[in-house]
Amino acid sequence: MMTSPSSIANPEAGMMNRSRESKRKKRRKTGREDSIDRSESINDPSRWRSETEQRIYATKFVDALRQVRLTTPSSPVSGGRAVRETADRVLAVAAKGRTRWSRAILTGRLSLRLSQINKRHKHKKTKATGDNRLKKPVVKKRLPPLQRKVKVLSRLVPGCGKVSFPNLLEEATDYIAALQMQVRAMTVLSELLVTGAGNVNSVSSQS
Repeated sequence: MMTSPSSIANPEAGMMNRSRESKRKKRRKTGREDSIDRSESINDPSRWRSETEQRIYATKFVDALRQVRLTTPSSPVSGGRAVRETADRVLAVAAKGRTRWSRAILTGRLSLRLSQINKRHKHKKTKATGDNRLKKPVVKKRLPPLQRKVKVLSRLVPGCGKVSFPNLLEEATDYIAALQMQVRAMTVLSELLVTGAGNVNSVSSQS
């Protein structure tokens, strides 16, 4: 490696130059990694329109429902909630965790349990200390219409509460396409169930 006369005469300046060069290389490397991660994190939304993807999702959803029926109580409310959670969880698994919304759904149960535990702990602590002092109402500033819409959208897409606007649009596009595929698959399954029930009723009436 060749060294310039100025760096030999002033070793501190040479060290500073090498430090700057290493920082530049790190920035370039980090930028490349971010671009690769960004391109791999969001799938092509068009894949959710594939009949193959819909068939795979429907099969996994039915298999997951069979497991849920063995572990959940017979209450209609809890049963409906279990079906909805199972449908979303299978959808997140189909996304293979490559999106924020799918990772948020897969880790949602753990966060919900932790938040419930924290709320209980906080309630007990407040009750024990008797901290019932009145607090001043917090006046919230009204956001512009566009920012309000972006905030609402970030709440609708799981795991996107604190992402940039371009990332939010990408996540929302993929999430909406996945939900549309979920609706199509569940519609087909419901039609099959109705058809099967009709066939059973016709056979029983004939007998």
